Amino acid sequence: MLKLHDGHHHHPSSVGQQANADSIWEQEHIELVTVGIDIGSSTSHLIFAKIHLQRKTQSLSSRYEVISREILWESEIQFTPFLASGLIDSDALGLFIKNAYAQAGLAPTDIDSGAVILTGEAIKRSNARLINELFAKDAGKFVCATAGHRLECVLAAHGSGATAMSKSRKQPVLHVDIGGGTTKLALIDDGRVVSVAAYAIGGRLIASADGAVWDRADQAAIDTALDIGAVLDEDQMQSPELRLQITERLAQVLSGVILRASPDLLTQKLALTEPLSWSVEPTIISFSGGVSEYIYGRETRSLGDIAMDLGGLISRSLTSELDGFDLVPVSHGIRATVIGASQFTVQVSGKTIYGESLEHLPLRNVPVINPDLDLARDRLDRKELSDLISSACLMRDLDPKETLALAFVWGGMPLYERLATVAGAIVDSFCKSPRENPLIIVIDGDVGRLIGKILVDELGVSNVLSLDGVLLSDLDYIDVGEMISPPGVIPIVIKSLIFDAEQS
Repeated sequence: MLKLHDGHHHHPSSVGQQANADSIWEQEHIELVTVGIDIGSSTSHLIFAKIHLQRKTQSLSSRYEVISREILWESEIQFTPFLASGLIDSDALGLFIKNAYAQAGLAPTDIDSGAVILTGEAIKRSNARLINELFAKDAGKFVCATAGHRLECVLAAHGSGATAMSKSRKQPVLHVDIGGGTTKLALIDDGRVVSVAAYAIGGRLIASADGAVWDRADQAAIDTALDIGAVLDEDQMQSPELRLQITERLAQVLSGVILRASPDLLTQKLALTEPLSWSVEPTIISFSGGVSEYIYGRETRSLGDIAMDLGGLISRSLTSELDGFDLVPVSHGIRATVIGASQFTVQVSGKTIYGESLEHLPLRNVPVINPDLDLARDRLDRKELSDLISSACLMRDLDPKETLALAFVWGGMPLYERLATVAGAIVDSFCKSPRENPLIIVIDGDVGRLIGKILVDELGVSNVLSLDGVLLSDLDYIDVGEMISPPGVIPIVIKSLIFDAEQS
């Protein structure tokens, strides 16, 4: 007789059945411990979570989907440590991260995957290098993404739950994330971000380290003071009246952007991107970021900055002016940017692969863009497709010349003219000059080899690898392995940012 761990006796056949059941469960389910780390201009924080993935179908598909996520531990939100030189204090930041692991009862070896998102001042080259060094030994596990203004708009829209709310309620949403140094706006239609904009408006443009002496003023606050006829020097910064006047002007600018007033000179000066397209008419407005805690009344303390006054002024302004908008709270406020943590799924491409060379493999942490191309139409327009691809790059703050992956779903007949049109659009977007960095084409459909041949053999594109049979999403990152031969497949590890569905 065999004895199992529960202390009961079982017939050998039942033991075998249980072992088979356990084996099947393990093949169908994956559990990962993940960490999300958000390092921004004003604040930093961590979230540890356990992700449960299940195989999507029972047909031995290689695709898994997230069926549950449990937040294991959340750190306190602390001010990002900076040195007097303006560089991030990597020693203090490293200690904060080390202490967070200890308080959560976790070791770095317990973590399967992670995402480090850098925003604002953290993305400056010298700061990003210091932060990358903190995670260098975990390079295979961690996605380290520098989020420029446009990508931060997209991350906040997803992480807050605004995109999920737009999809589930079938209503266009304007999402506004007001952080310490910038405000990020995203216009969302049917769960997809269609336009973004960012402005230098935030709750810590004027701040006090000790709560007594006001000793920090960003350029945007200085510009706003000049706009109202004042000079914001160290002495004037101590004036509550001037700080309030500056905050009132900032609130006026942001309210004007939301309500689509004609932009004045200060609005144009504070703009960090092009304005919103207003291609759809939003019926819901939602907020996230530190200032949103005051707008929704979840925070009532002053934290040594202008966030409390800014939130109150915006709330009062919009409450009186919002006509046709519903002001709706979202699932996550201040933790919106990286409420999701990176997770792994694995797919393989092997049906039809085409590449000029496989020498650049393996590749790690390649950012994915998915421009949502509609290729099922009878007639495809090369310029229209190229514009959509370029716009997707811009929204992700990606340089088309860098190593990246273009993902799309093939639709319609695989006729030469249609394939050549798509290949031409790819060339117009990525290959106007010879490529030095790899370009990975990833297609959900069986045309990878055909498009690859046109790109390489007819259009002379270098450093391109075309794969198919793989489904990727925007905001994914992928590791592309070396070819396994036999059976002649290339494994792709997909690292996705996970965001909650709307909490109903």
